[in-house]
Amino acid sequence: MIALRIGPDLRRVVVGCPAYLADHGIPVEPQDLTHHRCCNIRLPTSGGLYAWEFERDGRSVNVHVDGPFVLNDMHLLIDAALHGAGLAIVMEDMVAPFIADGRLVRVLEDWSPPFSGYHLYYPTRTDSRLRQDRNRRDRGPGQFLEEGFADPAKRSAGPKSNGSFRDQS
Repeated sequence: MIALRIGPDLRRVVVGCPAYLADHGIPVEPQDLTHHRCCNIRLPTSGGLYAWEFERDGRSVNVHVDGPFVLNDMHLLIDAALHGAGLAIVMEDMVAPFIADGRLVRVLEDWSPPFSGYHLYYPTRTDSRLRQDRNRRDRGPGQFLEEGFADPAKRSAGPKSNGSFRDQS
Protein backbone atom coordinates (compact mmCIF):
# COMPACT_ATOMS: atom_id res chain seq x y z
CA MET A 1 0.00 0.00 0.00
CA ILE A 2 1.28 3.45 -0.88
CA ALA A 3 0.38 6.60 1.07
CA LEU A 4 0.63 9.83 -0.90
CA ARG A 5 0.38 13.07 1.05
CA ILE A 6 -2.16 15.36 -0.64
CA GLY A 7 -2.36 18.21 1.84
CA PRO A 8 -0.55 20.14 4.55
CA ASP A 9 -0.35 19.30 8.24
CA LEU A 10 -3.61 19.96 10.07
CA ARG A 11 -4.47 20.98 13.61
CA ARG A 12 -7.60 20.73 15.76
CA VAL A 13 -8.09 23.78 17.94
CA VAL A 14 -10.46 24.66 20.75
CA VAL A 15 -12.17 27.99 20.25
CA GLY A 16 -14.73 30.15 21.99
CA CYS A 17 -16.05 33.66 21.53
CA PRO A 18 -14.61 36.41 23.74
CA ALA A 19 -17.93 36.90 25.59
CA TYR A 20 -18.15 33.20 26.53
CA LEU A 21 -14.56 33.20 27.78
CA ALA A 22 -15.10 36.41 29.76
CA ASP A 23 -18.10 34.84 31.51
CA HIS A 24 -16.70 31.33 32.04
CA GLY A 25 -12.93 31.73 32.15
CA ILE A 26 -10.20 30.33 29.98
CA PRO A 27 -9.31 26.64 30.33
CA VAL A 28 -5.63 26.06 31.05
CA GLU A 29 -5.54 22.24 31.04
CA PRO A 30 -7.69 19.87 28.96
CA GLN A 31 -9.38 18.59 32.16
CA ASP A 32 -10.70 22.15 32.73
CA LEU A 33 -13.09 21.51 29.84
CA THR A 34 -15.24 19.39 32.15
CA HIS A 35 -16.27 22.68 33.82
CA HIS A 36 -17.21 24.35 30.52
CA ARG A 37 -20.07 24.13 28.07
CA CYS A 38 -18.59 22.31 25.09
CA CYS A 39 -20.34 21.76 21.78
CA ASN A 40 -20.04 18.03 21.31
CA ILE A 41 -19.45 16.14 18.07
CA ARG A 42 -21.23 12.96 17.01
CA LEU A 43 -18.96 10.76 14.90
CA PRO A 44 -20.54 9.80 11.58
CA THR A 45 -18.81 6.41 11.41
CA SER A 46 -19.66 4.97 14.82
CA GLY A 47 -22.39 7.29 16.03
CA GLY A 48 -20.46 7.79 19.26
CA LEU A 49 -19.42 11.09 20.78
CA TYR A 50 -15.96 12.40 20.03
CA ALA A 51 -13.54 12.41 22.97
CA TRP A 52 -11.52 15.60 22.53
CA GLU A 53 -7.88 14.65 21.90
CA PHE A 54 -4.91 16.65 23.17
CA GLU A 55 -1.17 16.17 23.28
CA ARG A 56 1.74 18.05 24.83
CA ASP A 57 5.32 16.96 25.44
CA GLY A 58 4.52 13.41 24.34
CA ARG A 59 1.59 13.13 26.78
CA SER A 60 -1.82 12.36 25.28
CA VAL A 61 -5.08 13.24 26.99
CA ASN A 62 -8.64 12.47 25.90
CA VAL A 63 -11.46 14.43 27.49
CA HIS A 64 -15.14 13.53 27.33
CA VAL A 65 -16.92 16.86 27.33
CA ASP A 66 -20.47 17.89 28.05
CA GLY A 67 -22.49 20.74 26.71
CA PRO A 68 -25.80 22.14 25.56
CA PHE A 69 -26.08 20.00 22.42
CA VAL A 70 -24.43 17.54 20.05
CA LEU A 71 -23.75 18.30 16.39
CA ASN A 72 -22.25 16.41 13.46
CA ASP A 73 -21.37 19.37 11.24
CA MET A 74 -18.22 21.49 11.67
CA HIS A 75 -19.86 24.61 10.26
CA LEU A 76 -22.65 24.38 12.85
CA LEU A 77 -20.05 23.89 15.60
CA ILE A 78 -18.26 27.04 14.49
CA ASP A 79 -21.53 28.95 14.35
CA ALA A 80 -22.41 27.79 17.87
CA ALA A 81 -19.03 28.95 19.18
CA LEU A 82 -19.39 32.30 17.41
CA HIS A 83 -22.75 32.82 19.12
CA GLY A 84 -21.48 31.98 22.61
CA ALA A 85 -23.03 28.54 23.03
CA GLY A 86 -19.75 27.18 24.36
CA LEU A 87 -16.36 25.94 23.27
CA ALA A 88 -15.85 23.93 20.09
CA ILE A 89 -13.02 21.81 18.76
CA VAL A 90 -12.61 22.26 15.01
CA MET A 91 -9.98 22.27 12.29
CA GLU A 92 -7.79 25.35 12.54
CA ASP A 93 -8.04 26.28 8.87
CA MET A 94 -11.83 26.51 9.18
CA VAL A 95 -11.68 29.11 11.97
CA ALA A 96 -8.52 31.03 11.01
CA PRO A 97 -10.50 34.01 9.64
CA PHE A 98 -12.60 34.22 12.83
CA ILE A 99 -9.49 34.05 15.01
CA ALA A 100 -7.80 36.70 12.87
CA ASP A 101 -10.71 39.13 13.20
CA GLY A 102 -11.16 38.47 16.94
CA ARG A 103 -14.58 36.82 16.81
CA LEU A 104 -13.08 33.58 18.15
CA VAL A 105 -10.23 32.98 20.57
CA ARG A 106 -8.06 29.88 20.48
CA VAL A 107 -7.51 28.21 23.89
CA LEU A 108 -5.30 25.29 24.97
CA GLU A 109 -3.08 26.12 22.02
CA ASP A 110 -0.04 24.36 23.47
CA TRP A 111 -2.13 21.17 23.73
CA SER A 112 -2.96 21.16 20.00
CA PRO A 113 0.07 20.10 17.95
CA PRO A 114 -0.24 19.70 14.19
CA PHE A 115 -0.75 16.23 12.78
CA SER A 116 -0.19 14.71 9.38
CA GLY A 117 -2.82 15.91 6.92
CA TYR A 118 -4.76 14.07 4.25
CA HIS A 119 -3.25 11.16 2.36
CA LEU A 120 -4.39 9.08 -0.56
CA TYR A 121 -3.85 5.35 0.00
CA TYR A 122 -3.67 3.01 -2.95
CA PRO A 123 -2.16 -0.38 -3.88
CA THR A 124 1.49 -0.58 -4.85
CA ARG A 125 2.60 0.56 -8.27
CA THR A 126 3.26 -3.05 -9.23
CA ASP A 127 -0.50 -3.67 -9.19
CA SER A 128 -1.30 -4.21 -12.88
CA ARG A 129 -4.48 -2.16 -12.58
CA LEU A 130 -2.43 0.95 -11.76
CA ARG A 131 0.62 0.52 -14.04
CA GLN A 132 1.38 3.29 -16.48
CA ASP A 133 1.96 2.53 -20.13
CA ARG A 134 5.15 3.65 -21.86
CA ASN A 135 3.44 6.59 -23.54
CA ARG A 136 1.97 7.87 -20.27
CA ARG A 137 -1.54 7.72 -21.73
CA ASP A 138 -2.86 6.23 -18.54
CA ARG A 139 -1.67 7.54 -15.18
CA GLY A 140 -2.13 5.98 -11.75
CA PRO A 141 -3.69 8.07 -8.98
CA GLY A 142 -0.36 8.76 -7.31
CA GLN A 143 1.18 10.32 -10.39
CA PHE A 144 -1.99 12.28 -11.09
CA LEU A 145 -1.84 13.83 -7.63
CA GLU A 146 1.90 14.35 -7.66
CA GLU A 147 1.60 16.25 -10.95
CA GLY A 148 -1.05 18.68 -9.97
CA PHE A 149 -4.18 17.63 -8.14
CA ALA A 150 -2.94 19.33 -4.98
CA ASP A 151 -1.98 22.45 -6.98
CA PRO A 152 -5.02 23.96 -8.77
CA ALA A 153 -2.74 25.84 -11.20
CA LYS A 154 -1.48 22.50 -12.55
CA ARG A 155 -4.78 20.63 -12.74
CA SER A 156 -5.16 21.02 -16.51
CA ALA A 157 -1.47 20.46 -17.22
CA GLY A 158 0.07 17.20 -18.33
CA PRO A 159 -1.00 14.43 -20.65
CA LYS A 160 -4.65 13.57 -20.92
CA SER A 161 -5.85 10.36 -19.35
CA ASN A 162 -8.40 8.14 -21.01
CA GLY A 163 -10.24 8.01 -17.68
CA SER A 164 -9.19 4.47 -16.90
CA PHE A 165 -6.54 3.12 -14.57
CA ARG A 166 -6.33 -0.13 -16.51
CA ASP A 167 -3.12 -1.10 -18.27
CA GLN A 168 -3.33 -0.08 -21.92
CA SER A 169 -0.28 -2.04 -23.22
